[in-house]
Amino acid sequence: MARPRALLLLAVAAAALLAAALPGARGFYLPGSYPHKYNPGNYLNVKVNSLTSIDTEMPFSYYSLPFCEPQEGVKDSAENLGELLMGDRIENSPYRFRMYTNESDVFLCRSPPLGPDAFALLKKRIDEMYQVNLILDNLPAIRYTRKDDYLMRWTGYPVGIRVGVDYYVFNHLQFTVLVHNIKHNPEDVKSRKMYDQYPNKIKCDPTTVSMSIKENEPIVYTYEVNFVESDIKWPSRWDAYLKMEGAKVHWFSILNSLMVIAFLAGIVFVILLRTVRRDLTKYEELHSEAQAQMNEELSGWKLVVSDVFRAPSNPMLLCVMVGDGVQILGMAVVTILFAALGFMSPASRGTLITGMLFFYLVLGILAGYVGVRVWKTIKCGDHSGWVGVSWRVACFFPGIAFLILTTLNFLLWGSHSTGAIPFSLFVVLLLLWFCISVPLTLVGGFLGAKAPHIEYPVRTNQIPREIPPQKYPSWLLVLGAGTLPFGTLFIELFFLMSSIWMGRVYYVFGFLFIVLLLLVIVCAEVSLVLTYMHLCVEDWKWWWKSFFSSGSVAIYIFLYSINYLVFDLKSLSGPVSATLYIGYSLFMVIAIMLATGTVGFISSFCFVHYLFASVKAD
Repeated sequence: MARPRALLLLAVAAAALLAAALPGARGFYLPGSYPHKYNPGNYLNVKVNSLTSIDTEMPFSYYSLPFCEPQEGVKDSAENLGELLMGDRIENSPYRFRMYTNESDVFLCRSPPLGPDAFALLKKRIDEMYQVNLILDNLPAIRYTRKDDYLMRWTGYPVGIRVGVDYYVFNHLQFTVLVHNIKHNPEDVKSRKMYDQYPNKIKCDPTTVSMSIKENEPIVYTYEVNFVESDIKWPSRWDAYLKMEGAKVHWFSILNSLMVIAFLAGIVFVILLRTVRRDLTKYEELHSEAQAQMNEELSGWKLVVSDVFRAPSNPMLLCVMVGDGVQILGMAVVTILFAALGFMSPASRGTLITGMLFFYLVLGILAGYVGVRVWKTIKCGDHSGWVGVSWRVACFFPGIAFLILTTLNFLLWGSHSTGAIPFSLFVVLLLLWFCISVPLTLVGGFLGAKAPHIEYPVRTNQIPREIPPQKYPSWLLVLGAGTLPFGTLFIELFFLMSSIWMGRVYYVFGFLFIVLLLLVIVCAEVSLVLTYMHLCVEDWKWWWKSFFSSGSVAIYIFLYSINYLVFDLKSLSGPVSATLYIGYSLFMVIAIMLATGTVGFISSFCFVHYLFASVKAD
């Protein structure tokens, strides 16, 4: 057993910066909840979240390690759907403070002697760089240090460190709680009942390492807490977490996107106002005999007038992908807009994921409507088969998501990670899909079947026109087109990836919403230009190419994800962690491909319809 003196010499402060809500604090704060009232001497209970690591990306329960447990037993906090999907497991902890009562040398507990399994697990978690995440008054703990004139902050603190062959655990925590404008009344805390005092004065030296852990020896945990008055008001208490770093980089990203948009807009302007309008004006000014003679001399896009609206191959699959793309894009726009307006606060953990799921389910009606209406348009007004289209729209992307997430969930289950979705939650998700999304998609499909189809402006010949040999493979140009949309978002993509995989807070949803709008514009312009180029070389098979010319941005995002894994997450350990990363990345890029491809298809369809609506050809 470690002697108390040895323990004190090895103790180290893992300082945590937290902010407590204060009596009398008032203010309108849209993103957060209302302030709690704490009088001097009231208990402040610290909660714990899952242990996390950027080395494995697999969260584990706090009490999976030999930490002190509360006297009243471990109790789970009420968690919403988003928290469960993100792997959060918030539980009570033995750490408790009294409002505005400084405490030191507080003895917490003495763990049982570390058995071989517990000792090996603790060393493994230290090697894997796991962090302890504490929460006070709904604020996560921040570990901070000052380097030169710069204050560096991290959420959570390490389980321990390794020095040579020895392992050390952070068993003494020094908390600093910032309070604002509170009056200290000694009478309110006169008869307080505190935890037992540690028998000796703890001298915590931040320059020394913490307690060395050894097999078959217990760990003694202690803590101290200091309350410091601060001028930080309650509405501003999240500023330390949400402080926007690198605003110039975000503006540069937007400026870069605007330059790409301006370049493509110039091309579209030339196509529409100079080439197309000039050709159509010439054509309309000729009398009927001259038009007939001109038809024989036509070249380029005007030659495919009788084939341009010929039904594509696999039309049902195209309708299904467009319907799912509209649903995903609508979910992204609405969710990010609400987050940018402050309705999805980081104080309400899991609301972002919960909101995305809610909007996705509700927008099933739009997916069914668009998918069936495109199907009816391709079939020239025949809506037979709309039920099959609606069912496929309802099942296509959710089926892909279910396959990927179930496979990854088995890996998490096998690792006993809290990131694994519980079986009961799987049942809930299936019920939400079957009872909300599927019926709404069928209702949308019914409305789409009843809506008038979009009539083609020209007739289609029974015999398809032969496409002349091309100088270069058309799909090569389609795949290359994805570089332009990728160029509009790759800077913002780095911040998103860092937020997801490096545990950094991302809350600049205003920038993200602007980038999303710019991405939609670029995808529409790229697909429009590519469609025109294919029509000019008499390639009338534009349907699928218009979808993938903008949807191919997903390929470059996936390649960027692999690059991020190799160079930024090079500490990621084990095949399970890498598989999880690749699986989630694949799920993300499939959703992006459907959303961006839908934008390209709809813009190209509108362009082609407008273009040939002005052609008078029998």
